[in-house]
Amino acid sequence: MSTATPAGTGSGPGTDTYRPGTTISDWRPEDESFWRSTGRKVAQRNLWISVPALMLGFVVWQVWSVTVVKLGDVGFDYSKSQLFWLTAIPGITGGTFRILYTFIGPIYGERKFTAFSTIILIAPMLWLGFALQDTSTPYWEMALIAAVCGLGGANFASSMANIGFFFPKREKGNANGMNGGLGNLGVSIVQLVAPLVITAAVLFAPAGGPLKSKKTGEDVWLQNGAFLWVPLLIVMALLAWFMMNDLKVAAAPFSQQKIIFKRKHNWLMTWLYVGTFGSFIGFAAALPNLINTTFTPINPDYSATTYAWIGPFIGALARWGGGWLSDKMGGARVTMLSFVGMGIALVVVISALPSGGDQGNFWVFYAGFLVAFLFCGLGNGSTFRQIPVIFRDQHLKGAEGKGEEARVAALKQSEMEAGAVTGFSSGIAAYGFFFIPAMFANFPVVSSLWVFVGFYVTCLVVCWWFYARKGAEAPS
Repeated sequence: MSTATPAGTGSGPGTDTYRPGTTISDWRPEDESFWRSTGRKVAQRNLWISVPALMLGFVVWQVWSVTVVKLGDVGFDYSKSQLFWLTAIPGITGGTFRILYTFIGPIYGERKFTAFSTIILIAPMLWLGFALQDTSTPYWEMALIAAVCGLGGANFASSMANIGFFFPKREKGNANGMNGGLGNLGVSIVQLVAPLVITAAVLFAPAGGPLKSKKTGEDVWLQNGAFLWVPLLIVMALLAWFMMNDLKVAAAPFSQQKIIFKRKHNWLMTWLYVGTFGSFIGFAAALPNLINTTFTPINPDYSATTYAWIGPFIGALARWGGGWLSDKMGGARVTMLSFVGMGIALVVVISALPSGGDQGNFWVFYAGFLVAFLFCGLGNGSTFRQIPVIFRDQHLKGAEGKGEEARVAALKQSEMEAGAVTGFSSGIAAYGFFFIPAMFANFPVVSSLWVFVGFYVTCLVVCWWFYARKGAEAPS
């Protein structure tokens, strides 16, 4: 029977202290004795710093979804198409940089990279805050700021891959669900808080003066929605640097990580995660403008700033629940449930949209989207629980009968590949931030929603065949 190395001794005398800010070489979360004596408290400390840092990343990524709603009202002369692109551009850059962040974090160390990737988000927030005070700011500059804001969304890839290494198999779903779910709350936080702080000089003189609302004539401090987050970003970057840990077991050069592109289950799980997270982030980006253009002209009380944030809030909390539920009943079953629920919810949304002379039903439309966010969130949690289970079981199967050394090597390889797949799949899925608003902007909303329903059917089939049915290739 293996015994845990006492905290402070690591893999040899004086090797690891497990103190904040250090690199840990001896990490054995599957060793129950080690986990109870040392691992759990270290893992929890890293998790609870990762969560608010990731949350702020989502705030920066989604700040444009609420900013564009107010630009025309305070005097920025941009077309509807230009406003759409300001919302969509962070999705393109966020998805692209997620793929890069997937492989960069393990190279340099996730503690250092979390601190770095958090502190650099100060730049787009300061830049946006100053640009919003001048209605003559050229469109190209706003587009460039939106592109840099995409870096906030990229943090998710490295954060999720990192946290997965800290926890044992039986707790990975809950830990990843908590990190991703509470991190996703940044979407609803910015959509709730930003509209509130722009109505008063809450940041006082250093934040600059107000612009005038064309509709009400009242003062609007649009820059507050950007400047507010700067001190919080500084605090979280410092906490990440001084309080988190780097894990040697998580370190891997790109030459080792690129093996995932040859793994079939990398591509299958990416397909499923596009269906869950791609829908979550795409609907979160598109819903404010969808309410604004579809129902607000019918009744001004149906305000995007009042209602849009609740859906992402539900989805974020449901992600945590999806991870926890998957630990209890299996990730594939929860993933299948999520696609069934999302498909039915969108059919309800379609039935409530205005058509012809019918003004539609806002409350049915809104309830349908809330349910869709709920099931998106469950699926986000369950798919990220599936990934490490699939790769662990596949590698352990290949190591059967080859001795303990082969088993240990298989576990290490599976952890590395699962982390890389987690980041890569999240990067591809993040393009939903762009494509879903783009479809709503360029095609009839009803047609777009039916396309999504059809896509969910393909996801359901893939999940059942490879992961959920009796005799499936990789039950998870």
